[in-house]
Amino acid sequence: MMNARIRELAQTLWDYHHVNHTLRKADVILVLCSHDTRVAERGAQLFLEGWAPLLMFSGGLGVITRSMWTEPEADLFARIAVEMGVPAEHILIENQSANTGQNVLFTRQLLAEKGLDPETFIVVQKPYMERRSYATFRKVWPEKSVIVTSPQDAFEVYLSRYTNPELTPDDVISIMVGDLQRIRLYPERGFQIPQPIPDDVWAAYEELVKAGYDRHLASA
Repeated sequence: MMNARIRELAQTLWDYHHVNHTLRKADVILVLCSHDTRVAERGAQLFLEGWAPLLMFSGGLGVITRSMWTEPEADLFARIAVEMGVPAEHILIENQSANTGQNVLFTRQLLAEKGLDPETFIVVQKPYMERRSYATFRKVWPEKSVIVTSPQDAFEVYLSRYTNPELTPDDVISIMVGDLQRIRLYPERGFQIPQPIPDDVWAAYEELVKAGYDRHLASA
């Protein structure tokens, strides 16, 4: 069960996962889909505010969502955007990818098929996947300019307002721990560019793993 110490450690990881990019106008808003539908709302909000003329959703069914849904993540997220007022003709859907690297790669392929070659992207992701999304995009598509954003919540607010009832706050922390581990492992596997991990962040990770938040770790 989460206690004050666990919350303190999780806050350390939460802060590290944020890249704190400043928004600027782009050619495409690319929403990397997942189990968190608030990411869809953030992407739609940015489009409606005029940050880019094209809104893309990328995601099939991943490790977590394939046990929750039968509909691809991107289709569900796009429907949320349309319900919020985004015109369907300004939306592109990539609904085959199953991980972050495929999100970027399959998006690149779809845009090429459409004869589109955008230069600048706003990537929208869960708050605790900002850094890994940035590192993955820069590895898979280094020629393009990218900034990353997410739902604008403090950690405690995010946990209290989290939209998927099938995942508890402890589940979210476990997923966040797994994402930090991947930031360390994946550059050597060719999946991401390296990101420095401060000692205090890695110490928080190790303490959380010892406390049992290890359910979403990748195989070393």
